[in-house]
Amino acid sequence: MKPLNKNIRQVIIVVVGLIVLNIVAAYIYKRFDLTQDQRYTLSEAAKESIASVNSPLEIDIYLQGNFPAEFKRLQAETRQLLEEFSAYNGNLQFNFISPDSESGISGEIGKNIQQYNLVPAQVEVRENGRVSSELVYPWALAYYNGKTERISLLKNQLGTTPEERVNNSIQNLEYAFADAFKKLVSEKRKKVAVLKGNGELEDRYVADYFKTLKDYYFIAPFTLDSAEVAPQKTLEQLSAFDLVVVASPTEAFSDSEKYILDQYTMRGKSSLWLIDNLQFQQDTTTGKMFAFGRDLQLGDLFFKYGLRINFDLVKDLYSAPIVLASGNEQDSQYSRYPWFYFPLSASANNHPIVTNIEGVKFEYASSIDVLENDINKTILLSTSPITQLVGLPHEINYDLTIPENLEIINSGPNPNQFKDGEKPLAVLLEGKFTSAFKNRVKPFKLKNSLDESGKAKMVVISDGDIIKNQFDKNRPLETGFDKMTQTMYGNKDFSLNTANYLLDDSGLINIRTKKVAIPFLDPQKIQEQRTKWQVVNILLPLVLLGIFGVIFQYLRKRRYTR
Repeated sequence: MKPLNKNIRQVIIVVVGLIVLNIVAAYIYKRFDLTQDQRYTLSEAAKESIASVNSPLEIDIYLQGNFPAEFKRLQAETRQLLEEFSAYNGNLQFNFISPDSESGISGEIGKNIQQYNLVPAQVEVRENGRVSSELVYPWALAYYNGKTERISLLKNQLGTTPEERVNNSIQNLEYAFADAFKKLVSEKRKKVAVLKGNGELEDRYVADYFKTLKDYYFIAPFTLDSAEVAPQKTLEQLSAFDLVVVASPTEAFSDSEKYILDQYTMRGKSSLWLIDNLQFQQDTTTGKMFAFGRDLQLGDLFFKYGLRINFDLVKDLYSAPIVLASGNEQDSQYSRYPWFYFPLSASANNHPIVTNIEGVKFEYASSIDVLENDINKTILLSTSPITQLVGLPHEINYDLTIPENLEIINSGPNPNQFKDGEKPLAVLLEGKFTSAFKNRVKPFKLKNSLDESGKAKMVVISDGDIIKNQFDKNRPLETGFDKMTQTMYGNKDFSLNTANYLLDDSGLINIRTKKVAIPFLDPQKIQEQRTKWQVVNILLPLVLLGIFGVIFQYLRKRRYTR
């Protein structure tokens, strides 16, 4: 009887323990990420993007249907990530939808696809030896409090393999969703001034960049026309903005305008300078095109801050191609040629602005010299080590330059020619700046003028074209997209990251620094070792099961025959 009571007591303890464990588990919930790269652990910036969500945030993901394995992996990673978001905030709800199901493209799903311009990706599906073409919609739509935001799940890049495309897309997933949530949830607070009045880029050439920036910040044009007649008012109005963007000016700045901008920096504000020290003119006699220097009278300002934009032209062996037409107008053929005046910069710097972005395309850029002073300087982008600096003026002759470039590509560069090494093209300056007008005669008096700044930031780039968009039938294309080569460069990510960083909005940028390692199977090894692993996976378990059965039967016989 005692052993029975003991057994009953043990059963009761186990049952009570399980009940207590379930009650505790209902109130205490914990997820464990055991992956080496912590891919399922949300960053703090991602959590902040949905921390204030207090009503349903619904997401429709159109990545559902019959598609290749790479998209199934992307689908699985998307589901895992959204489950993490949902676990952090239960108001986030998501649903995977197949565009071909029920109502199909012609129904409500089709209306959403057309309304939000969800462009499909055409992929090949291999099944039972047959190859078919399918349309996949790697998009999601997020809805919150009457607002809708579209989210691209696929990061397309020319020349990448399917594995690389998936890896890049998965790498970008957390940023893509957190970025969309922030747009839906957060209110705009910071203000960006776009400087006008000194021949800056026309609005249509920077339409895509500032349209994207407008999703995060208030954007407004600002002129310095009244700097001489009402300097105090002009400075106060400019100081209401958190960032000023100077996009490729072509007219020189007066001392009055420079003093206003200098005092703006002294007040601890941020600025983004995209400066072209070059201009192009055609000789009316010979018809030849020449590159000349353009003096914007900003040299003393930058020199005091700790850098100098040189009057030269960079030729870089690591560059983007140029596309030229040949033949008659109706029979024109377009060909790519190496063009060393288009440096392609892919920084190895681990700064958040440039981490995990594609190569940034420059067009006719100048080199930057970094000078010694107390300002902390970070070279964000630079040329490759195989660079030549060309003095100005310099003739731009396609007929002569392209054969030379082809010869260099085929035979290798002359070490005595391309010997100038890496040259900075984009520099970040941070710290306490000294006024360029300190110990100088000021153009006018200002109340509370400063000779030293608080903590301030600025980025100086020696090319204004990096934020310039191309056109397709008068429609602005995405910044960084080259229509002629169908190539997407990293210009947009770089310029957006720069603005975010200068505005101390670095949370989402830091998500980009998170690296996710996606393991892929080697197709060649799969083909070579297919039979081997089929045998291991199918026959080996049966053999082991048979051996276990024989041993078990033998031991059973031996035990019960005694």
